[in-house]
Amino acid sequence: ITLVSFHEVERDIRMAPGDQASIGDYAFVFDSLDSYVGPNFDSTRGHFHVTYQGEPEAIMHPEKRTYHASGQIMTEAAIDAGFWRDLYVAMGEPLEDGNAWAVRIYFKPGIRWIWLGALMMAMGGAVALSDKRYRRQRFANSEEGVSHES
Repeated sequence: ITLVSFHEVERDIRMAPGDQASIGDYAFVFDSLDSYVGPNFDSTRGHFHVTYQGEPEAIMHPEKRTYHASGQIMTEAAIDAGFWRDLYVAMGEPLEDGNAWAVRIYFKPGIRWIWLGALMMAMGGAVALSDKRYRRQRFANSEEGVSHES
């Protein structure tokens, strides 16, 4: 958690198709926009490609959705998960003529390690519960309780 909180980078920027933004060695390029019709929503979908030190890293498709039933507008972030880092792209609101958008990009190192730490703690608890000494102690305590009641 400390690694993520100290080393994460978040940028809120104005981007239009063709624009590029960088976070460290990662370059996020806003390729294009299109409309998409889902089963219960309409959306504007952005197409981004990400490079790391000039090499292709990810293709991401964040969306701004409007749901038919409620008319509620929701943002669907695009996430590229990796063992060492996660990348996120989220589209905010359209700006000016509707061609440019408020875009939020994130770089979060070590997110998967948080889950790995929780898994290790759970496994440690299971090992502790499986210790025979604990079971013998519990059995002995239950026998003492029975003998006092008789």
